[in-house]
Amino acid sequence: MLKKQLFLVLAGVAAILMMYFAGKTVQNKKTIPEVAKAIKQFDIEHFTDSVTALLPDNQQASLKTLTTNIPTDSVQKSTRFLKIADFWRDSAHHTEPYLYYISAASKLENSEKSLNFAARLMLDHLRMHNDEVAAEWMTREAADLFNRAIEKNPNDDDLRIGLGSTYIYGSGRMGNSADAMKGIQEILVVASKDSSNMKAQLVLGVGGMVSGQYDKARDRFLNVIKHEPNNIEAIAYLADTYAVLGEKEEAIKWYNKSKILVNDPHYSKEVDERINRLK
Repeated sequence: MLKKQLFLVLAGVAAILMMYFAGKTVQNKKTIPEVAKAIKQFDIEHFTDSVTALLPDNQQASLKTLTTNIPTDSVQKSTRFLKIADFWRDSAHHTEPYLYYISAASKLENSEKSLNFAARLMLDHLRMHNDEVAAEWMTREAADLFNRAIEKNPNDDDLRIGLGSTYIYGSGRMGNSADAMKGIQEILVVASKDSSNMKAQLVLGVGGMVSGQYDKARDRFLNVIKHEPNNIEAIAYLADTYAVLGEKEEAIKWYNKSKILVNDPHYSKEVDERINRLK
């Protein structure tokens, strides 16, 4: 079952789709496995120190200027952290330090808006991340940000869906069944109040995939498509679900539907390769 889950959520066409819509991360992926092997548990400060040592001298000098004499005032400190985040995104091209400083800045500002922004940024990158050790850290960090935002606005269903999505797309997707169920329970809070919330229904479908409940996942995606016929994410996930269930004709039908909607030659090539493997 675990192999099926990994095949589905890590290599599935829905994951490919997210890459096309969300764009590539700024991560230099070569360094994560090396650092992860060395420390066996992701430590953002250790990781940041490790990749800093690999930067060219001029970039190390720029970073040292930014990280020296950081103000103690929370507003000024938040502003400095945002500048450091920009450095990691625009100059050094490393995702994790970038997200770390965005997260730290948002906690200092401590507004619902800033916490929500940082949480969703973390979640967007988490959905495309396949390094288990780093994804665990990102899951905890995003969950903390969403929880802080929910404290400020407990009735915001989108925040609750974001929190549940974090566990499902993050550590749950990596095989942590307890976190997968935790995410499902968070989103069921929203779905139980409003069954017509298709955003909740979609993520519950993904939760079904991650937890191996493929029949339930299929039904969730079909429900979303019934209400939103051109929901490309639901269609892509449905195709992957049918593939895992062994219903090849249905899988191919929905893969082809996704190709029409995305209308991108690179995406179509990826989907065609998956279709050929099914035949």
